Amino acid sequence: MKRIRIHLINLHGLVKGSGLEIGRDSDNGGQTKYVYELAEYLSQHEDIEHVHLFTRKIDDPAVSPEYNVSIEEINPKFDIRRIEFGGLEYKMKEQLWDHLDEFVANALTHIKEYQISPDWLHSHYADAGYAAKELSVKLNIPFAHTGHSLGMAKKEKIKDMGLSEEEAEAKFRFKKRIAAEESCLALSEFIVTSTYLEIGDWEQYDNYFKAKFHVQPPGIDIDKFAPYYLNKLTSSEQQDHDAAQRLYWVGENIEKFLSNPNKPVILAISRPDRRKNLHSLIEAYGTDKELQALANLVIFAGIRKDINTMGEGEKEVLTDILLLMDKYDLYGKLAIPKKHDIENEIGVIYQYSAGKKGAFVNLSLHENFGLTTIEAASTGLPVVITKNGGPSEIVPKCHNGYLVDPTDSDEVKRSIRKILIDDEKWKKFSNNGIINAKKYYSWNSHIQVYASWVQASLETTEKKLSSLNIPKNKFEKLKNSKQLIITDIDGTLIEPKFDNPGLEKLKTFLKNRPKDIAFGLASGRNFDLIKEVIDEYELDVDVLVSSVGTEIYYEPNKDFLDTDWQEHLMFKWEKEKIINTLKPLKWLRMQEENAQNPLKLSYYYDPEFYDEEEIKALLENDWYHVNVITSHNEFVDILPKRASKGNAILYLCHKWGISLNKVYACGDSGNDMDMFRDPINGIIVGNMSKELHHLKSRKKLYIADEYASAGICEGLKFYGFDL
Repeated sequence: MKRIRIHLINLHGLVKGSGLEIGRDSDNGGQTKYVYELAEYLSQHEDIEHVHLFTRKIDDPAVSPEYNVSIEEINPKFDIRRIEFGGLEYKMKEQLWDHLDEFVANALTHIKEYQISPDWLHSHYADAGYAAKELSVKLNIPFAHTGHSLGMAKKEKIKDMGLSEEEAEAKFRFKKRIAAEESCLALSEFIVTSTYLEIGDWEQYDNYFKAKFHVQPPGIDIDKFAPYYLNKLTSSEQQDHDAAQRLYWVGENIEKFLSNPNKPVILAISRPDRRKNLHSLIEAYGTDKELQALANLVIFAGIRKDINTMGEGEKEVLTDILLLMDKYDLYGKLAIPKKHDIENEIGVIYQYSAGKKGAFVNLSLHENFGLTTIEAASTGLPVVITKNGGPSEIVPKCHNGYLVDPTDSDEVKRSIRKILIDDEKWKKFSNNGIINAKKYYSWNSHIQVYASWVQASLETTEKKLSSLNIPKNKFEKLKNSKQLIITDIDGTLIEPKFDNPGLEKLKTFLKNRPKDIAFGLASGRNFDLIKEVIDEYELDVDVLVSSVGTEIYYEPNKDFLDTDWQEHLMFKWEKEKIINTLKPLKWLRMQEENAQNPLKLSYYYDPEFYDEEEIKALLENDWYHVNVITSHNEFVDILPKRASKGNAILYLCHKWGISLNKVYACGDSGNDMDMFRDPINGIIVGNMSKELHHLKSRKKLYIADEYASAGICEGLKFYGFDL
């Protein structure tokens, strides 16, 4: 089984190996922790060759200089790759949308420079989804996507904030975000959700029915979130003195706020976000003298130095906490520590609270998943958790506490009291959580399932050379080829109206070419029409890319069709639906039957009325998974998103082990355009059509003076071939 190189993409927030700054702001929450730990545990799997976590490079005195390190090695199979885009100042995710194409371009350069081409991409959040979609098409690599939170859902919530539609769009960039999410639904191999409920959040998207969903909860580090009683061992039995020291300092940090630190602890941990509903917990506790007598309340609400320097949302929440503490006179009963070590202390905080026979409470109005529910369970701390969202699937599995309506104060108070006053119930919930968290939610089980999904997806498009039904001599020729010369036919290789200049010279060169040079044709023509050219001009061809990249043949023989390429292109392609959708366009006329194939629709168009925006409007969301290619101011081809001459070249190079910088692609018109991708060496012949004029300034592209094959010879000579 092939070992896999994975690129995880997480563009916003702060990611580093020396400790995550969870709770610093709204961009540094559970997603950052999830992606980092996913990368870390994936790198330990035997089927994974390497994991590269792509994020943003930042050089800003407001944050650690570690975020300015381009490559940070975490272990021999896992590193963080920081790509500059949108400047170097630390920015929140909403400020990055206009710079995502810059990330894509710079990431491609980085991948090529360090020769770390992936087998698989996985994006996290919509901004990374946009980037992964672009990289997937350009690299011809499949991708999966995890949304974490969705634009549609947030847009609905924003309506309650009193912002106008224009203000909300300016602040949150919903159009770009939702469009990116639609693209992920249409083009990804699958979408990962943490719960079945989360799949329902995607249902309001137009492309929902085009997506495949896999449900897989995040994992937890069962060593970091170990049962609380492991810290009750005597000093002679204690193996980890650092852990004992952390427990001591956590206790000190909490107990300095409390008059009676020996009481049980009601614990809450979250960002200072209004949706986390911390004020409701304080009000429930503050209005219940029995709860105050039974337990202390401890709230970790992110990390802060000075509340006045924080964002407006965080400042408002923290100010409310302080005001409520004063309102209900909770001094000596409520602890609100200013900071904690996310990397090393978070598990210890749960363990400390469990050791006090307390309870963990999360009253979020909606919790996408509820990772803290599992973390508490794993340490043996019973829970009182919002029933809205992911926890409604976790608690029934873990049997470790109560689900409650977060707006029902009486239900919240009753549930907390039941846990605190019933010692047998507390032990039952504690033991259930420890056992079931390990059974259902460990990272090891998560990674095993995830790796199986990736392998299954890759197997459908895996390049299996040994199974190819092609002549042995051709197989060996391609296998040993180090360079590829590939050319368009009409207007490039041949141009009868100019008497095919340079064709005989090119044929002589190809006939005597070194054995490590393969020669191919890439044309809008179908197979039969290409074969006519091969026979008429007696060409020695190794590979044929026909019908604008929708078919690949080895030898001019239909028996040698590359069926793996066909299967790859069929992904979410609905030909008949597209035909029917475009019928109202009177300026489009279907070409003859021999110009069509199962993966290509070819039309003539009237240049006076041609309007790509009109095609886009009719196709609506189907636009996301097609390519529309015009050429010669007369023809338009509609293909599957993955199909093009350029993508076919990428596929061939990947399949036969030819470096892209050893490819020499020759063309003259618009349907050749995507062959000219860096680092491919491009040759445009002198009789080019106007669609290519804008490429003249592009690097690694030679514009010939001579026409047709004479221009190809001129370009090959420029690149160092002996003609």
